[in-house]
Amino acid sequence: MAVDVYWRLPMHGCKGELGIRRPNRGDWSDPIAGNLAPGIARDGSPDDNRFVDHLADIARAAEISGFYGGLLPSFPNTDDPWTVAPAIARETKTFHFMIAFQPGFIHPVHAARMSASLQRASNGRLVYNIITGGGGPPQLWWGDRVAHDDRYARTSEFLDVLKGSWAGNFSYEGRFYRVENGGLQSPLSEQPIPEIYFSGSSDAAIVSAGRHADYYLSHLEPLDSLRPKLDRVRERTAKEGRVAKFSLRFDVLARRTPEEAWAEVARAWSPLSKADIDRVNRPIGDATGFQRQRAFRPAVVTHYDDLHVDKHIGPGLWGGFNLFRGGPGIGVVGSYEQAAQWLDRYLRAGIDSFVLAGTPHLEEAFRVGEEVLPLVHGRADQQVKPSRPWQAVAI
Repeated sequence: MAVDVYWRLPMHGCKGELGIRRPNRGDWSDPIAGNLAPGIARDGSPDDNRFVDHLADIARAAEISGFYGGLLPSFPNTDDPWTVAPAIARETKTFHFMIAFQPGFIHPVHAARMSASLQRASNGRLVYNIITGGGGPPQLWWGDRVAHDDRYARTSEFLDVLKGSWAGNFSYEGRFYRVENGGLQSPLSEQPIPEIYFSGSSDAAIVSAGRHADYYLSHLEPLDSLRPKLDRVRERTAKEGRVAKFSLRFDVLARRTPEEAWAEVARAWSPLSKADIDRVNRPIGDATGFQRQRAFRPAVVTHYDDLHVDKHIGPGLWGGFNLFRGGPGIGVVGSYEQAAQWLDRYLRAGIDSFVLAGTPHLEEAFRVGEEVLPLVHGRADQQVKPSRPWQAVAI
């Protein structure tokens, strides 16, 4: 069995280092001298680059550093992954692009046609990250007022219809969707259905994941907390006659020594205000995964040392990454060897895949791919599935 290791693409700009308050790589903030893609030429005029050019650079860096592909996140403040993915596909050769999307906002038959077309254009490199939404104001931004558990019921129907449509001449009568003699025709129907990475920690999410997920994707948590959740997914998946596989998503900040890595954290922490720090514990929406992440942080945080997780195992899991960007808080900090050891712990616990990230995304793709992944040992039945065959590394 092979381990697929993905790298996150920063769909809302990027920064030159973790602690910078605003993106300075990309056009999500005003470009200044020294910006990358887009930037300012020597004469002060725009340099004719676009942020998608920078995303392509990151994708190529990840590809040549051994990553299997990359996650294209989707939030109200990002470019649309369905639009960006074809541009990334044209700039890479083997890089698999994992499109994050909420099924409720596109009809499943149309999604099947779009997906099959992308499969044809990219030689089968499309992967799904199915997200069902965290509720609250972000969900209302999309105009979606469907309740939490109903959203997962809708997602499950969506995937039933999408898969059924792939074979053509498909009819379906459900609560959310109705199809009469729909579906794909040849040659679209001959393309492979994308692998499904499925996110969600609630009971309703796990029911849907058991039915549809190729990989159940979770935010990083301490192993003692993560194992019971994986067991629930494993049990539910078995009831569907399927075998569960698991993936973890988190940031990695690795340097040659632990001291260098924690110095980066200290530098990023120093300009934060009390309001910035208090914001990490503020509830947003009804996402169970966010509530689980918050449970590992103390109610009052005054120093970055307060955000260590699993201290009894050793330093390395740190819960403050969402102080500097959106998304989950817990990630890995330490030396290259320590970061690889954390990946090994989770591989031995039953994890089959990783979605990693680091800031800045371009340089850290090289660093993690070249310095951390080759040190991972993994399970006896696993090896890294590289983007290029001559970069295979047995772990």
